[in-house]
Formats: sequence, C-alpha cells, structure tokens
Amino acid sequence: MKLFALVVFASASMTQLQAQDSNALPSQWTLEQCVDYAMQHNIQLKQRQLNREQNELDIKQSEANLWPSLSFSTNHNVSWRPFNESFVNLSGGTMTQTSSEVNYNGSYGLNANWTVWNGGRNHKNVEKSKLTAELTDYSTQETANSIQEQIVQYYVQILYQTEAVRVNKEVLEASKLQRDRAKTMVDVGSLARVDLIQLEAQVSQDEYNIINAQTQLDNYKLQLKQILELVGTEQFDIVIPQLADDNVLRPLPSKNEVYEAAINTRPEIQSSKLSIQSAEMDIDIARRGYYPSVSLTAGIGTSNTSGVNTAFPRQWKNNLNNSIGLTISVPIFDNRQNKTNVEKAKLSKLNSELDLIDTQQTLYREIENYWLNAQNAQQQYVAAKTNVESMQASYELVSEQFRLGLKNIVELTTGKNNLLLAEQQLLQSKYTALLNQAMLRFYAGEGIHL
Repeated sequence: MKLFALVVFASASMTQLQAQDSNALPSQWTLEQCVDYAMQHNIQLKQRQLNREQNELDIKQSEANLWPSLSFSTNHNVSWRPFNESFVNLSGGTMTQTSSEVNYNGSYGLNANWTVWNGGRNHKNVEKSKLTAELTDYSTQETANSIQEQIVQYYVQILYQTEAVRVNKEVLEASKLQRDRAKTMVDVGSLARVDLIQLEAQVSQDEYNIINAQTQLDNYKLQLKQILELVGTEQFDIVIPQLADDNVLRPLPSKNEVYEAAINTRPEIQSSKLSIQSAEMDIDIARRGYYPSVSLTAGIGTSNTSGVNTAFPRQWKNNLNNSIGLTISVPIFDNRQNKTNVEKAKLSKLNSELDLIDTQQTLYREIENYWLNAQNAQQQYVAAKTNVESMQASYELVSEQFRLGLKNIVELTTGKNNLLLAEQQLLQSKYTALLNQAMLRFYAGEGIHL
C-alpha cells in the first residue's frame, strides 16, 4: 500500500508539473511575447552566450600571462647492463669478470619563468582579448536583431493570411448565396442550367482558395514556431490586434532621423567601428615585435643515483643546485617576419575601414527602402480602400441585376473577382505599411511593435 501510494503521488506530481509547463506558454501569442520568448530560448543566442563565456576565459588567460610560471619536473631512469665487464686485481695479475648490473638515477627540479618585458605585447594582448569580447557582444546583438526582424515579418504575414482566409470565406459565402439563388431561378425557368453549373464551379474554386490561404497561414505559423524553438506544442496562435487606419497611416519619421539614430545604436555599426580599433591594436602589437624582450628564469634541483656508497637523502643534499638567469633577446634579422606582420595589420585596418563604409551604406539603403515601401503602401492603402468600397457597391448592384435577369453570369463573376482583387490589394498595402513602419521604428531604436 505504501508503494502504491508513492507511485500515485509521483504520477500526480508529474501531471501537475506538466500542467504547469503547458500553462506557462500562452495559448495566443502577442508580438512582444514572441520576441521575449525567443530572446530567452533561441539556440543561436545561447551559442553566442557560450562564445562570450569563452571570451572571458581568454581574457583571464591573457591576464595570467603577465605573471611568472612555476613548474615541477622529475625524471627517473633505470638501466640494465646484463654483460657488464669489470676487472678484478689478483696477486698474479687481473681477471675480467662479467656480471649483470642494474642502475637507477633520478632528478628533481622546480623551475620558474617570467617574461618581464616583451615590448608590451602581453599587456596589449589583454586589451585585444577585451575588444574581442566586445565584438562577440555586438555579434550577439546582431543575431538578436535578426531574430526579432524575422519574428515581426512572420507575425505580419500571419496577420495578413488570417485576414485573407476571412476574405475568402466571405467570398465563398457570397458565391454559395448566388448559387442558391441560381437554383431557384433555374427551377422557375428564368436561368439556364449552364449558368448554374458555372456558379457551382465558382463555389468549388472559392473553397480551393480558402484551403490554399489556410495552408499558407499554417506554414507561416510553423515557421514562427520554429524561430521560437517551440517543439511539441500542438496549438499555436497569435493575438490579432485591432489595427485601425490611424495605425496604418501614421506619419513616417524622416529617413535621416532614423539613420542618425541607427548609426549610433545598431550593433553592426558599432562592431565595424570596434573592428577598426582592433586592427589598430594589431598594428601596435606587430610593431612591438621589433622591441627586445627580457625574461627571468630561476630553478632549484637535485638528483640521486644508485651504485654509490652514499644514501639517497645525502645525495639529494650534496647534489642540490640553485640557478637564476636573465635572458635578453634583441631581434636583429628575422627574415622580414616583423615587417610583414606590420604591413598585414595595416591592410587589415584598411579593410575594416572599408567594411565600416559598406555597412553604413547598406544600413542607409535598408532604411531608405523601408521608408519608401511604407510611404508607397500608405498611398496604395488609401486608394485601395476607396477601390474596395467602389467594387463592393458595384458587385452588390450586379448581384441584384443578375437576380432580376438583367446581368449574365460573366458579368457577375467579373464583378466578384474585381471585388476580391480589390480586397487583396487593400490587405497587402495595409500590412506592407505596418511591417515597414515597424522596421523603421526598430532601426530607430524603439523596439519591435506594430
């Protein structure tokens, strides 16, 4: 009974923990929740954080190189001479004697080494390690920005496809209504059966359009889940915000204002600037290869061997030796090694400067494209909204005239297709404007939001 109670308790605890885990994730995700979750669980970001920890170890290692090193070494050898010859003095002469001999000897040493000065390269390497760590931080921020940009793009695509599904469902309902009216008209003899068949085919086409739109919607949801590293969750949906005309048609910031803000905050710009500093430091380090280096060494050691009439402790005492040394190394001719290192470091700096210019130009082009796309989308939205109203009124008029027998099936289908195209253009311009506005604000340092 105790074992059964323990099993029941464990099962209940596991069930409760699983319920807590499932409750920890929202059933409907806002854009902000998606971004926050990705920043905490994305594998790429976690890998970048591990790289940062490696940089911290490199900094500690470069700092430790400024101090002396101390090591202990010992060596033990055993030799066997199976046919060792020795001479024995006898009263009448000497006699050669062969014997097997085993000898043992050991040595012990404690050694210290300290590079007192090597042109300041060790200190510069410490600074270089810290710059490398900062570069890793900016690389992590670039990855985080890229993930956020992907999230907002998929999020907006989901919003667009959600409305596209809704529009296609409304079109389907209108097609079904027209088909049902046509059946009645066929029954009373006011409409040919061929027109009814065309309307039924249109209903089938509209049903296919819904399936296609729903498939694209599910695909965008799947891609967003993958960015969020959500595995095994069955249900995933997003919050559909209320986006009025004021959101779509809000005034756009100036391109130059966004660029000035981005040039001071975007990690790719800061990383490029830091790369130039790192290249300058490489030049300085390479030039210090021309300088002399000074190092100190010190050691204490002893040894022992077998085959003598002195005990090991006494041998250790008698063989004890101490040493201290000073080494000064002055480079005179190094086969052009230092000069080559300096010239390569200078070329690396020039390349870093060109990278900065290219990154700045790329940044401005991206901002300019976002601004132009947002402006065009806003203008298209205004025109598309008027066009939808016009196409809606026209379609309703054609539908009524078709019911009265004043319009044929071709005119009815054309009116419906025009309305569907106008609504699609309205949705496309709406979410294109929202996406590009969000990107402009993000580049200006305001965060990701619609």
